[in-house]
This record gives sequence, C-alpha cells and structure tokens, in this order.
Amino acid sequence: QVQLVESGGGLVQAGGSLRLSCVASGLSFSSYTMGWFRQAPGKEREFVAALSWIAGRIRYADTVMGRFTISRDNAKNTLYLQMNSLTPEDTAVYYCAARNSIVSATTPPEYRYWGQGTQVTVSS
Repeated sequence: QVQLVESGGGLVQAGGSLRLSCVASGLSFSSYTMGWFRQAPGKEREFVAALSWIAGRIRYADTVMGRFTISRDNAKNTLYLQMNSLTPEDTAVYYCAARNSIVSATTPPEYRYWGQGTQVTVSS
C-alpha cells in the first residue's frame, strides 16, 4: 500500500521560509517522479514542482521559479520543498504526489498517488 505523508506546513509571515517534507512508503521511491501541487480555497489544484530522479529533470511552475527548491533523499524515501520569499499568494494546502514514470508531468491526473496535504498560510 502506497502512502505519502506530508509535514512542515504552518503559518509564516510574508518573506519567510518553510520546508515541506513528504515521506513515501510502499513504492520504489527512486524510480518514481515526485511532485508538489497546491490548492488554494476556491481554486483548482495547481502544479508547483516535480523531480524525476532517474531522468535527472526538475520542473517548476513559473510562479515559484527562483523561490522554491524541490529535492529528494532516496535513502530516506523523502521528498522536500524548500520555500523561500513566501507571499500571501502562496497560501494553500500543499500536496505531495507520485507518478510511476521517469517522465515528469505537471497536471494532477498524471499522478496516481497523493498525500493528505499540509496547510501553508502566509500572512501579510
């Protein structure tokens, strides 16, 4: 049974930083493309970042490019999202997702497994 468990969310002031973690179990972590998505109230779930280890490819949404960094520790089956220079527009529930392919993707239907999400709130 695949499980993805996010942590690290919270309340932070604008300009601050947070690091999200996602611990995966029940899958061959290093062979999966892992991604981060977010969903703000009243909005659709949107792509944030993805990392395909074997393919060596990282992708970011334009809105987070240069501020967020996705990384992974295959030995710990853990995915990270370092978020810097946060703004109120980054407020959302952040989800970790896994895709059984070395080809990265940016839309939610392309990911099979999802975590429960962690709330990030940025105050102005």
